[in-house]
Amino acid sequence: MAIPVRQQNPLSEFFTGSSLLFRGLGLVVRSPRLLLLGLVPGVISFALVLTALGILLYFVRDVATVLTWFADGWSEVVREGFRWLVAFAVAAVGIILAVVTFTALTLTIGDPFYEAISKRVDDRFGGVSEVEVPWHRTFVWNLADSLRLLLLSLLTSLVLFVLGLIPGVGQTVVPVIGAVIGGWLLAVEIAGVPFNRRGLRLRDRRRLLRANRALTLGFGVPVFMAFLVPFVAVLVMPAAVAGSTLLTRRVLGQPFQTERELVG
Repeated sequence: MAIPVRQQNPLSEFFTGSSLLFRGLGLVVRSPRLLLLGLVPGVISFALVLTALGILLYFVRDVATVLTWFADGWSEVVREGFRWLVAFAVAAVGIILAVVTFTALTLTIGDPFYEAISKRVDDRFGGVSEVEVPWHRTFVWNLADSLRLLLLSLLTSLVLFVLGLIPGVGQTVVPVIGAVIGGWLLAVEIAGVPFNRRGLRLRDRRRLLRANRALTLGFGVPVFMAFLVPFVAVLVMPAAVAGSTLLTRRVLGQPFQTERELVG
């Protein structure tokens, strides 16, 4: 394994991480064929997840009423105010889960497409020693890792749901925390494509990305924010895979810039 590069200050690392997403977008745009292939699984996943999220948001007030059955005897003003607060928390948790689920589902469906994108990026910057693994084993690995990350996101969302019930904090601090946690989970999830090609599993991913936390969040938070915008998530997904490959090369100390970029 290559020796990781020396880290800069956290703020600089964060902005370096953010630039990786835009560089990834530039790389896939230059290859329309790869871009189109990367859009196919995203469209399928987006349709499924958007439908489920739409149903939840449509009935979110009813869900809040069911969850707050104990408030039936409260005064109308207090009861309605509390139930709208719960509805907001349910919607926020649903959006975070939808983003993470979209990512996991898209990567599982489109594994061959995203492998091709990741390999193209690796080859552009000098290649990498790949570990040959049968596709079915990679599929099982990706599915298992995705399920573990989904479980973690569910547990985290429950905590955020409780915090979301606190007036003021739930509408200001919790969305920020949600974006940070969501960005971290997305970065770990999407980086599975280039990490798996190197024979590195989820525990390796977490360890290396945790050692480069600011860099990872700089990449993951913009991806999370982009995924919140309808239809943008489908377009950004191939770019995120390309960017995660650059992120992987960065944390492993492998070249992730061209000579022209280094000079500039």
